[in-house]
Parts: sequence; structure tokens; C-alpha cells
Amino acid sequence: MANIKSAKKRILVIEKKRAENKSVKSKILTYTKKFKAAVASNDIALSEKAYSEVTSVLDAAVADGVIHANCAARRKSKFAKELDKIKNAK
Repeated sequence: MANIKSAKKRILVIEKKRAENKSVKSKILTYTKKFKAAVASNDIALSEKAYSEVTSVLDAAVADGVIHANCAARRKSKFAKELDKIKNAK
């Protein structure tokens, strides 16, 4: 346990940031699951809506510094490929 006042404060601040980051990461997973479910149902309109939602959540996470920009770009690219696959299948 920390004895110095600044170290005690850092513990509190880090715990608060960890909780915020965990919330954002959970939101990313939720919207990713929604997108994958929409793609699995082969509903193009629903998939496009879910894609726009998941990309905005990823962009917000990058802006907050929760995930790296390249990680978000890689995920968005992967989701776009999945969306194109069901669009071209019909």
C-alpha cells in the first residue's frame, strides 16, 4: 500500500481510468457482436447500420486513447470486407 499522498492519489486516478477504459472496451465488444449477428443474418440494411455504429464506437475509442488507431483501422477494414462479402453475394 502506498504511503505517499501523491501515490495514493495515483492509485485512485488509475482505478477510475481503468473502469472507464473497461467500459469503452465492453461497448466495442457489444457493437462488434451486433455487427456480426447482422452479417450472419444476411440483412444488408441492418448490417450497414451496425457497421456505421461499430465504426463510430471504434473512432470514439481511438479519440479517447483506449485503443490504438491502427487497431481500429484494422478492425474497420475487416468489418468492411465482411459487409462487402454479403453485398456481393446477393
